[in-house]
Amino acid sequence: MRIGKLFAAAKARKSRGPDGSTGPAEPGTSPAAPGPAPGHDDAHTITLGIVTPGRAAASDGHLPPRPDTAPANPAAPGATGQGGATGRGRRRKARPRRGPSLRRPRIDYPRAGRRGVRRWVPSWRLALGTFLFVLGTLSGVVGYAYSQTEIPSDLNDFATQQDNVYYWADGTEMGRTGQINRQATALKRVPEDVRWAVLAAENASFYSDSGVSPTGMFRAVTRMLTGGDTQGGSTITQQYVKNAYLNQRQDLSRKVTEMFIAIKLDNKMSKDEILEGYLNTSWFGRGTYGIQRAAYAYYRKDVSELTVSEGAFLATLLKGAGMYDPHLSDANHRRAVERWEWVLDRMVEIGKLSRSEREQITEFPEPRKPPKPVGLDGQTGYLVETARAYVAAHTDIEPADFDLGGYQIRTTFERPKVESLAASVKEVRDDLRPKEREADRELHIGAASVEADGRIVALYGGPDYVKQGFNDANASNVPAGTAFAPFVYAAGLQEGVLKERGESRKTITPATVYDGDDKAALQTPEGPYWDRGGKIVRARNDDGKSWGDISLHQALVNSVNTPIMQLGMDVGLDRVRRTATTAGLLPSSFGEQVPALSLGTAKPSAIRMASAYATFAAHGMHTEPYSVTHLTRNGDAVPLDVPSGKRALRAEVAEAVDGALKDSLRTGAASAAGDVGPGAAGKAGTAQDRTSAWFVGYRDVLATAVSISRLDPETHELLPLDGVGGDASGKTGAGYPLAIWRDYLRSSP
Repeated sequence: MRIGKLFAAAKARKSRGPDGSTGPAEPGTSPAAPGPAPGHDDAHTITLGIVTPGRAAASDGHLPPRPDTAPANPAAPGATGQGGATGRGRRRKARPRRGPSLRRPRIDYPRAGRRGVRRWVPSWRLALGTFLFVLGTLSGVVGYAYSQTEIPSDLNDFATQQDNVYYWADGTEMGRTGQINRQATALKRVPEDVRWAVLAAENASFYSDSGVSPTGMFRAVTRMLTGGDTQGGSTITQQYVKNAYLNQRQDLSRKVTEMFIAIKLDNKMSKDEILEGYLNTSWFGRGTYGIQRAAYAYYRKDVSELTVSEGAFLATLLKGAGMYDPHLSDANHRRAVERWEWVLDRMVEIGKLSRSEREQITEFPEPRKPPKPVGLDGQTGYLVETARAYVAAHTDIEPADFDLGGYQIRTTFERPKVESLAASVKEVRDDLRPKEREADRELHIGAASVEADGRIVALYGGPDYVKQGFNDANASNVPAGTAFAPFVYAAGLQEGVLKERGESRKTITPATVYDGDDKAALQTPEGPYWDRGGKIVRARNDDGKSWGDISLHQALVNSVNTPIMQLGMDVGLDRVRRTATTAGLLPSSFGEQVPALSLGTAKPSAIRMASAYATFAAHGMHTEPYSVTHLTRNGDAVPLDVPSGKRALRAEVAEAVDGALKDSLRTGAASAAGDVGPGAAGKAGTAQDRTSAWFVGYRDVLATAVSISRLDPETHELLPLDGVGGDASGKTGAGYPLAIWRDYLRSSP
């Protein structure tokens, strides 16, 4: 703008007459001389509209005269210049005029001439230009990526599925799983109701969409960018691409590739071809790929014989068989029923099942129990199951990927110890007469050996994995009974006691004396403890024996209940529970927080009880139990979390408990097992309702727990152990766990 004004000023100056007017010169007069104007030196001359520093053009295009000089006649020869000097002034050689120059475009941001927030608000032109630039760039990038993405010519690892191989701790092969269990079937053999059950659950708009779901992709990418799960957000076509051509990895790169291939595949194949491929490559759990094998695995029938109700259940499994197989857990069963009902309701919603037909489907189609894998008989199946569960919980491997095989799993299990433990259990079982005595039937024995560093070196899960798939070594339905007492003792030594409200907690020692009489009333800081029926709660000892005043050390050595129950009240049941979980028991094994908690209402597995007792052997250090040391896939290492030891109890507390458990074997209630060798410690335990019996102990740093119980096969409730083995003495079979533990430690290498 300024340059334009200067050009105008120069033009006006050249067109002025001798008198300073802008019109044409009068006749008879000569034009103005080209020299500098009177009263102006060369330093202030205007040439082609360029103003020298310090001067600005007037609004009419002329320069104002200097106030200290008067203008002279510009046409007079020899006009006097500034200061009265005579002669012609120097003429500046005129530069040739140039045409108008192109102005360089510039972005007016922040915006000139505006203040405050408005200065930073872009104009609509700038906003539109920026949007078009970004859109064009993004379109170019997406177009290039799409053009470079090709449909793979070969299927992924699904087509080359392998076995998973498990190894003993010494590196020798223990067992194999993951045999190929898939079979393709034509879409026309899949009932139409079953097809629509799958589509209703996964992609109701399958036959009308373009192979991708923009909104679903946006949700999946958003969840990924925010750290969430990228599962979901995929059409049937995208899932088929993932199953057949890509992998189960969840990241942005795979999602984008999946989308491009899905679009191209949708243009290349018919919808029925894509649906057929999807149903033949999807994972349905139980090691099965494809709906044909799934129909047999869950219902022992051909896919063509499936009902709409059974098809709705199989469609439920596509969301995650590990969470919806009803036989894996009660929680799975609840989820499966809810999802099954939703699939059927969804079919009604999209018009593929009439409301009257839906109302007739009221009973959940219970699938058959999973078949047992071949080659996993005896204890091997329990070991493999335990190792596989550890891999699932401590790696990022998806179950579907694991079932594709190719993994080598080095376990912690030592074959000689496993065989020795199984032999010790068999010796006891051989004394039972289940055909003659009802009390000997439905007996379950679970056992586990855990090193102080967390390695599970042996376990006994049942008589035969093929005959009994339930793993008794990892069962969490057997009360710990009085084998829980060492944790109460440890809590008292670690936390101190509070006997009167408002006072500070007091330290106790192994020599602290408590009332050991039978039926001693339980006390709280406020007075006696009353149950909900309005009666004072009293502790009871085995055989009703009263011990009088007794030290806590001797109470644990001789398994006296009343001091232990009162100690639990003085410490605080919440602190007792916390000490036990810190030592190794799971929080989920605890029930109601009542005084009976101190006598073992918690229901830990044999693995967890052995692991927690190992904390006493390790001077208060605890390492979570684990069953896998190395994991590879086709020779390449796979990341695996292996736990490390942490301080759970003060060393002096653990050593005090250790001393009492050793005395229990030497002179106390467990003296029958005192011949297993030096360094041995342990304690027997029975539940107050006589539904379980335990023996838990250790020698050096190897802890072993053995439990027995009876389970009603129909209700899955525990039955009393009265009369087991023909024992009419009322000892409730408590001697069997001790006998197994003793024989195992004496014979184990």
